[in-house]
Amino acid sequence: MSLTLDPSGATPIYQQVVEQVQRRVAMGTLLPGDPVPSVRQLALELTINPNTVARAYLELEYQGILHKRQGQGTYVSPGAVEALRREGAQLVAVLLARAVADAALFGIPLSELDALYRQAKRDASPAPGKVDTKDKAVPR
Repeated sequence: MSLTLDPSGATPIYQQVVEQVQRRVAMGTLLPGDPVPSVRQLALELTINPNTVARAYLELEYQGILHKRQGQGTYVSPGAVEALRREGAQLVAVLLARAVADAALFGIPLSELDALYRQAKRDASPAPGKVDTKDKAVPR
């Protein structure tokens, strides 16, 4: 599992590992039942402290994305995709509530907020016939 870390970035390394595993599950490059590298293997591959990988894996287990099989390793959970959807829906609900509250604060009518939403949706979608090859981050 090849991950790219930015040690000088503002996001903690363990969180970068979490987000990249989430992204791979969301994109289907990691499927339910797939094994993930052991903590030691991934730490060696990324040249980071094993405790950092262990912390990331623990967070991913808590989220329902990974699970351990006693004596066999760590795997993508059967419900990983659904867990990501739930997590994403919760985040979007918070962001939408904030957007509606901010719109009210600035006197923006709901019709204009709806137009802003539609424009954002168009901006986020690739053009017809064009595939977006960028990794989309799965928010936490």
